[in-house]
Amino acid sequence: MHNCIKLLSGNANRPLASKVSEYIGVPLTDTTVNKFSDGEITVQINENVRGCDVFVIQPTCFPVNHNIMELLLIIDALKRASSKRITAVVPYYGYARQDRKVQPRVPISSKLVADLLTAAGTNRLITLDLHAAQIQGFFNIPVDHLYASLVLYDYIKRSSFDDLVIVSPDAGGVERARSFAKRLDASLAIVDKRREVANVSKVMNVIGNVRDRDVILLDDMIDTAGTITQAAQALYDNGAKKVCAAASHGVLSGPALERINNSVLEEVITTDTIPLEDKTRVCRKLTVLSISRLLGEAIKRIHEETSVSSLFD
Repeated sequence: MHNCIKLLSGNANRPLASKVSEYIGVPLTDTTVNKFSDGEITVQINENVRGCDVFVIQPTCFPVNHNIMELLLIIDALKRASSKRITAVVPYYGYARQDRKVQPRVPISSKLVADLLTAAGTNRLITLDLHAAQIQGFFNIPVDHLYASLVLYDYIKRSSFDDLVIVSPDAGGVERARSFAKRLDASLAIVDKRREVANVSKVMNVIGNVRDRDVILLDDMIDTAGTITQAAQALYDNGAKKVCAAASHGVLSGPALERINNSVLEEVITTDTIPLEDKTRVCRKLTVLSISRLLGEAIKRIHEETSVSSLFD
């Protein structure tokens, strides 16, 4: 590729950045990202980036605020070093769940993060499976919204599932599940769920036939795993033969791993938008697929000014 392209990474997910670097054949630019003793972040770009097309790979996963600040400071450093174009590659976009006012006197946090990225000097955003697709509208810069369904689809297609049903764990994910089911030529079902408070849900009913069939619960993320494990139990109680889950982002915070280990789920399939090496050692049910080829291909096409949307044809 043209030598005017540069790849950078903060500390959020170095393994993913290295895989993307290997795929497109461009080494990671030497960058120092450290902390002062009081926790302040310091950034220095150790190579010339003047006039370059720069891609910064940094998911805003745990610790969310720290990783967002790393990303903002890297972008600011690149802007002040006269980079031609700065693209933030954010495989997991933190604060995406706070995309509207659901109560009085609360922030729209995903809009604030969008404003911060733009103000820092971001010229373009690449992200993956936003919690709400309309978050793209919070940006006044181009946004390339990629889908991990391509990676999940290939894995599921190669696996042995009998009379497969794709299940949405709530009403909000029906469109995602329907599209995935159509691609796999599978049936569709829905779990009716009512949420009492944040991160706590109660499964009420299963809409659709899952008896004596293999099912995959499909969601954009698994956080505390309360929703997904309760939905799995409801499906099992309704006669499902094999229950698995698939999600683009394995946030897996708090009691998530314990809940998955103790659940009826046989396998939880996710991607490496968030680093999960330590968690796969604790939970043997986790299968982590890499999205490095998808990100790498998108970066190549943006740099070469060719179509990104044709990736999904």
